[in-house]
Amino acid sequence: MGQTFNGYRRSDGTVGVRNYLAVIPSVFCANHTVDRITAQLPGAVPIRHAVGCSQVGLDLELTARTLKAIGTHPNVGAVIVIGLGCERFSPHELEEAVQLSGRPVKCFIIQEEGGPSNTVRRAVDAGKQMLEYLGRINRVPCSISDLFIGTKCGGTDATSGLASNPAVGEMVDRLIADGGSAILSEMNELLGTEDILAKRAVNKKVADKIYHAIYEIEDVLRSGLDISLGKKRNQLISPGNADGGVSSIVEKALGGVHKSGTSPIVDVIDYAVRPPKGEKGLFLMEYESHDGEVTTGEIGCGAQIIAFTTGRGTPTGHPIAPVIKVTGNAKTYAAMSEMFDFDASGIITRGDSLKETGEKLFELVIRVANGEQTAAERLGDDSLMCIARRHGYHRKNNEEIMNHCHEV
Repeated sequence: MGQTFNGYRRSDGTVGVRNYLAVIPSVFCANHTVDRITAQLPGAVPIRHAVGCSQVGLDLELTARTLKAIGTHPNVGAVIVIGLGCERFSPHELEEAVQLSGRPVKCFIIQEEGGPSNTVRRAVDAGKQMLEYLGRINRVPCSISDLFIGTKCGGTDATSGLASNPAVGEMVDRLIADGGSAILSEMNELLGTEDILAKRAVNKKVADKIYHAIYEIEDVLRSGLDISLGKKRNQLISPGNADGGVSSIVEKALGGVHKSGTSPIVDVIDYAVRPPKGEKGLFLMEYESHDGEVTTGEIGCGAQIIAFTTGRGTPTGHPIAPVIKVTGNAKTYAAMSEMFDFDASGIITRGDSLKETGEKLFELVIRVANGEQTAAERLGDDSLMCIARRHGYHRKNNEEIMNHCHEV
């Protein structure tokens, strides 16, 4: 079978690298109750979020889709759903999705339980039994083809496109060569690279989907601009990116695309939607660049681990998936080493081989898949849990998107 890692094989055929009890609120009103529950269940993770009500259309669909993807994620072995009782996203819809995946699930509704304290008491009793069940599940040897890695930039600087992103790209190429999968997103930070990416598509259908995905993000961004607020409120890259030496969104895109390596692009998939069963390789996910929203979406697509590059530094992690922090900036690594897992700066400072650096990163990915904790896990940071939003945006068909972009 070649190189393997030790993972948790689920009854639905997926493989996890962690074995969590996830306590998921169907609506933000239940967040505090969820926190009270997980405080009494060591090893359980709270999935706090800010949505679940007063949403319509695609905005509400993204919430439903993402929470169901989290509840059925390979790294989650059991779920407790906490609802309020009057929210737009039904807690029973989430409960049913988890049941269909074969995972143990319990649902408690605060308004039906007589308030938060009764809900906490009953959920904790159920959670203790679930944790005992999860404790009996052992890691087993799994193929590299079962690994799915998400890629993300955050706090980019000039070294990201020169060192950390290419190192991740080398790791991605190695992973895919061994039968695994990876995902690239942040479409607004790929503006200008659509021709480069389309040439890597496995066929014309996928190439067309690449153009549509990037042009749609242009349309989303255009619809959100407000010229009355001035340039500062309409910038496409953050001040930290500029301070770190990134001159424009195009320069950032040309550096960011290196995270995907050189492998063929097999498909473009929706936010928090898994690839078709059996499809492996490199994917693009449609969405823009918010760190938490993209990371959560890639995890919703099935990624068990995130490779996160940053030149400026960020401590952020995710509650259900380990986030490997990679930097190409030697000064950043020296100043904030507790936040990092991998230093790729030797590519710049010592002339280290890109291939060898990517191989070392791949070895780290395997260790993390086997259970080694990342810096964000040690710090207990879970702030990348953030569900995507689409406030009032009308999704256009392919003809509308292409015509609109060609008119500008």
